Amino acid sequence: MQYKLILALIFLFGYVWSVQTAAVDVAPVDIDFYKLYNDPDAHLAFRERRTTRDRMAAHGYPAEHHHVVTEDGYILGIFRIPYSHKLKNQDKKRPVVLIQHGLFSCSDAWILSGPNDALPYLLADAGFDVWIGNARGTTYSRNHTTLSTQHPYFWRFDWHEIGVYDMSAMIDYALKTNGQGQKSLHYVGHSQGTTVYFALMSTVPEYNKKIKTANLFAPIAIMKNMRNKLVRKAAPYLGHHNTYSLLFSSQEFIPHNSFISIMFFNLCEPDLNFRIVCNNVVGRLYDANRVNMTAMPEGMATHPAGCSTNQILHYLQEQQSGHFRQYDHGPAKNLLVYKSEQPPDYPVEKITSELHMWYSDNDIMAAVEDVLALAKRLPNHKLYHMEDPDWDHGDFALNKDVRKYLNEPVIEIMLKYEEAHN
Repeated sequence: MQYKLILALIFLFGYVWSVQTAAVDVAPVDIDFYKLYNDPDAHLAFRERRTTRDRMAAHGYPAEHHHVVTEDGYILGIFRIPYSHKLKNQDKKRPVVLIQHGLFSCSDAWILSGPNDALPYLLADAGFDVWIGNARGTTYSRNHTTLSTQHPYFWRFDWHEIGVYDMSAMIDYALKTNGQGQKSLHYVGHSQGTTVYFALMSTVPEYNKKIKTANLFAPIAIMKNMRNKLVRKAAPYLGHHNTYSLLFSSQEFIPHNSFISIMFFNLCEPDLNFRIVCNNVVGRLYDANRVNMTAMPEGMATHPAGCSTNQILHYLQEQQSGHFRQYDHGPAKNLLVYKSEQPPDYPVEKITSELHMWYSDNDIMAAVEDVLALAKRLPNHKLYHMEDPDWDHGDFALNKDVRKYLNEPVIEIMLKYEEAHN
C-alpha cells in the first residue's frame, strides 16, 4: 500500500511537470477543454484570470502591486490598499497591516469574499494601510535575481526560508513604504501564514519589536495530533529523510494551470468516489450553508497557487517527529548545517509579540491539542476558540459568516491597540 501511495504522488508530480514542459515546447492545440467539463452540479466556473490588484481595483479601492527582493534573491509580488476611497484618508496616519496566506494559496484568497466581508477591504475601510503578501514560488512570486523557475535550485526552500527571508523582507518593505515613520505593524496569518510567523519570530527575535498584534488563524506548528488522513498516510514514508523524500524534494508542486484546474474539477464532483480526496485537499466546496459560494469560482480560478515540495516534506516531518523544528536534511547534512544530527527545535519561548490565536474543534490540520501545547510555550498570547463545532480549516477564509465571527473581532483588537498606544 505504501508503495502505491508514494508512486501516486511521484506520478502526479511527474505528470504535472511533463504538462508544463510540453507547454513550453509544443504549440497549443486549439481546443476549449473547459467546455468539456460544463457540469452545473460542480458549482464551478472558469473565468478570465485577474490579478489581486485587478480584483481590488474593480471594487473601487486604490490598489498597488509591489515587488520585494529578499536577502537570498527571490522577488516577491505583494499587493497594497494604501487607503480607503470611502474614507479618503490618504493624508492621515494609517496603521500598517500585513496579511499572509497559507500553503497552496496566495494573496487572492483574502479578497474572494468581496468588499462587504473580506478582511483587506474591511481593514482599509477601518483606516489601515493594508498589505497582502505572497510567499516565494507562488503565482505572484516566481522570479529571482539569478535563477529561473526551471532550475531546481529555485525550489530549494521550505517554509523556514519563507519565514526568515520572505516575511522579514515584506515587514521591512511595508513599514518603509508607508512613509509615516511607523516602526511596527499588525500581522494576520492563516495556516502556513502562522507557521512562517513562528519561524521568523523565534529565529530572529528582534522582529518581535516590529509587531503590534499578530492574529493567527488555525495556527500550525506542532502537528502530532493533526487528523488530515492524506497527511497521516503519506507522512510515515515522506516525513523522514529517505529515498522517497529525496526523490520528492526541491521541485515545484501543483502550480496553477489548466490541467490542475480540470483535475480538481473532476475530483470534486459531488457524486464521484474520489470526493474524499477533494474534501481532504480542497475542503468543503459544496456546503452552501457554510461557504461563500459566490467566492468559490473565483478561488478555483487562482488556486492552487504553487509551492515547493520541500514545504510539504517539512510539514510531514513535523507530523512524524511531534516537534516544531527546522528541516531535517539527514544526519550527515544536519551536522554541517546545525552542528547536530537532529534539527533544532524553534525556540518559540522567544516570541514576545502580542499573539491572538484563533482555533476550532473541527480543524483537521490544526488540532486543538497541538494548538494548546504550543500556547503553553508562548509568553504573550490569548486564545480564541471558535464556538461553531463545525468550523474547519477552510472556514477561516471562506465561511459565509467570516465577517461576523472573525474579521470584525480581529479589527476591533487592532483598533483597541491603536487607541491604547496613541
